[in-house]
This record gives sequence, structure tokens and C-alpha cells, in this order.
Amino acid sequence: MLTILIFLPLAVSVALAALPRLPDRVVRWTFVAATGVEVMLAGVLWAGFTGPGYGYQVRVPWIPSIGVSYHVGVDGISLPLVAMTAVLFLACAVYSLRQTRRVRGFVALLLFLETTSLGLFAALDLILFFLFLDLSIVGMYFVIAGWGHRDNRRSALTFFLYTFLGSLVLLLGFIGLYLAASPSTFDIVRLAEQRPLAGSPVEGGLVLLAVCLGLAVKTPLVPLHSWLPPAHTDAPAAGSAILAGVLLKMGAYGFVRIAMPVLPEAWRQYAMVFVLLGVTGALYGALVALAQRDLKRMIAYTSVNHMGYLALGVGTAGILAGNTDQARQLAVAGSVTQMVSHGLITGALFLLAGVCYDRAGSYEMDRYGGLAGTAPRFAALVALGAFAALGLPGFSGFIAEFQIFTGSLGAAPVPTALALLGILVTAALFLRALQRVFLGPQRLPLPGVPFPDARPSEVAATVPLLGLALVIGVLPRFLLELVEPGARAVAELVAR
Repeated sequence: MLTILIFLPLAVSVALAALPRLPDRVVRWTFVAATGVEVMLAGVLWAGFTGPGYGYQVRVPWIPSIGVSYHVGVDGISLPLVAMTAVLFLACAVYSLRQTRRVRGFVALLLFLETTSLGLFAALDLILFFLFLDLSIVGMYFVIAGWGHRDNRRSALTFFLYTFLGSLVLLLGFIGLYLAASPSTFDIVRLAEQRPLAGSPVEGGLVLLAVCLGLAVKTPLVPLHSWLPPAHTDAPAAGSAILAGVLLKMGAYGFVRIAMPVLPEAWRQYAMVFVLLGVTGALYGALVALAQRDLKRMIAYTSVNHMGYLALGVGTAGILAGNTDQARQLAVAGSVTQMVSHGLITGALFLLAGVCYDRAGSYEMDRYGGLAGTAPRFAALVALGAFAALGLPGFSGFIAEFQIFTGSLGAAPVPTALALLGILVTAALFLRALQRVFLGPQRLPLPGVPFPDARPSEVAATVPLLGLALVIGVLPRFLLELVEPGARAVAELVAR
């Protein structure tokens, strides 16, 4: 069933590409139907998962001469991300019911991206992971270049060059792991059992550097983040939502799935580097977001801020290894919960930001004002997303950040205290954005052109994402009961 979940979107994408005379309306509803089936399949996988190890494993030799196999499976770390990915693509499909530009190509590309995203989170082979990672870069490049706006081609090229170069460095690290393993293999499960570079601090450090450089570009961690703001700003709304909600998690997921369990000694040795990078990203992202006048760029920089919290969590897990089991597990679980939470909330915010550009062709916050009076549903949705993003209690962001800070405070008190300041800045910037756009006298970028309230498709796309963030914030057990055993397993592997 996991293989069907991964490749069903690709099959629909190929079918759409092969049937050129389909009306746009049929293509749009096919997109909704296919992604709806994906959500149901993910729900079935979740309901049938018994854990705590890998479930739904499939291992088929692919390139036997070098030990590459089609090996997929899910555990408490990857299954929540698979489910979040399926939900976010369904939201983008519903949002895209108003898409009118070259609909067939747009839908086919997004379905292709769904397969690459689900495949990466389920991959248990390094080459399979790398393949899905690279294909996702290609798919997103065409989404930004073909359906973006403003300086979209330049932004797409910057995104491609940055992330493709990062993936090449990542491949060097994977080859280093393969050569160090005995017997040589690219299988992630076997590599985690072998710990191929244990007792080799220099070689282990170099391989960890290559792996983490590649993953840090994709996360993105400061200072490798400069491709992110233009890519987000110039991408179409659905593309921005997928880029922030799903593709940014690929690098962060790679830390937890590959770097930490396969190179535990090197991870512990250099854990403080990740803590410092995390604090830097959390503060830098928040402060730069505060200075933005462009709504989309502001949301993009808050992603840098939130990925900083995640890096703080996984870095602290390395410092704590062999010391405090509960804190270590909390830090890892918080980082995984942060991936899910950020995907839901930021995905919704980018879709809502797209409403502004759709109505008035501008993301400049200073050009808007008083929209709460004419578009109350839209104002309520943005306010809900903003409060969720700043980590208010009752939302998923609070659960994730509480776990990260609780797990990190004992091992890294000063960096954790500094990172907490990022929450204060984030709260200020979101409140200021709400005040600029929705309160005060009414001001519209296009004089005489009304700003219609949120349409049914826009409400139907964003309400489930924000609703899930609220459910996780109020009743987090259904998620934590899945994440915590997986986080415990990763924490134990790092502590060896």
C-alpha cells in the first residue's frame, strides 16, 4: 500500500499529460480527487501502523551490484510527515480550483512533486532518498519558473543552483558512507546498525560535514538560506505552500533519519555547531522578518526562524546523548512535531498570502489597510494563522516549541534563552502585519477595485490546515503517541 501511496500521484500525472484534450475543469477536479485518495491512503496507513519500528516495508533489489534497493517503510518519524504532505497537497488542489493558467501542466507538476515528496519521506535507501530529493528540485524549479510572477525565472534558477549544488555535496557524503560500510551498502537501516565510521573521528567528521551541508541548504539553515526569500516570493501560492510546508522539511528530516543515527559519534562531537546555527537562524530569521514590508518575504523569513528552533532541538539531542534520556527524547520529538506544525501553518499562510496577490497584484503590506471591514473571513483566517505561527498555546506550534525548549534548556541554557527571544520578535511582527493590513482606514492597492472576501475554495483549502494545527495544539496525544517512540529510537541510536 505504501508504494501505491507514493506512485499514485505520478500515475495520474502521466495520465493527464497523455490526455491533452481534457477540459481544465476535469483536470482541476482530478487533482482534488487524486490528492483526496492520497489522504485516505495515508489515514489507512496511520490507522494500521503498530510501531515502534518500521512498518509497511518493501525491499526490492534495484542495482544489486552496488547494493542499491527500492527500500521504503515508515515509522513514527516519517509517517506524520507523509500524512502532513498528503493533507497539504489536497489543500493546494482545492485552492487551485481557481487556477486558469496552463492548468494541465500545473496539476501534472504538482502531482509529480507529491510523489517525490512522499517517496523521500518513505525512502530507506540513500540513493532512493537522493533520487527523490533531486527530482523534487527539478519539479519545483519548473513550478516557480513556469507559474510564478515578477522575477520568477531568476528566482527559480537561484533555487535550482543552490539546492542542486547542495544535493551534489550530499551525494559525496552518501558515497563516503557507502565506502566506509562493511559490507558496502546504501541501506539506511543497515548503515544505522553498522555505524560505519565509528572510531574514525576525522573521516566521520568529513562525511558528516558533506551530509549536513547538503541537508542544511535544503532546510535551510543560516547562512545557506539566501535562495529561500526570492523563491517563496516569486512562486505561485500553491508552489510556496509546498516549498515551505514540504520541501523545507526534506533537509530537516534528513538530519533525523540519516545524519543522527548513522553518524552518532560525529553528531555528538559537533552537536554544539547545530545548536549555534539553530539559535542564529531563530534570531536572524525573526529580526529580518520584522524588517520586511513584503508579506510573503516576511512569512518566508519566519520559516528560517522556525527551522532554527528545529536545529536547536536536534543539536541539543547530541549534547544530551548519554546524559538525560527524557530531555533528549523531548528535543527530538519536538523537532519532528515542529516539522508537522510548520508545514500545516506556513502552508496555510502562503495560500492566504496568495489571495492578496490574486486580488490586487501586490504583497506590499503598506499598500493595504482596513481589510477586516470588507473581507472579514479572510482577515479571520490570516489572524488565526498568525496566532498559530507565533506559538500561542492551543496551537501545534506551542506543543512543538515547548518540547524543544524543555528538552534543550538543561543542556544549552544560554542558547535556548536567546532562541526564546525569537518568539517575542515573531509575535511582534505578526501583530504589526495584522495591524497594517486589516485595521485602520481602508486602503487598497488598486483604487476603486474592491477586495472580495475569501472564496469558498480558499476557505476550504486553508481551514482544514489551521483546524489540524488547532487539534494538535489542544489534543496532541494522537500525534505524540506516534512521534515519541520514533524519537526515542533515534535518541537511543545517537547515544550509542
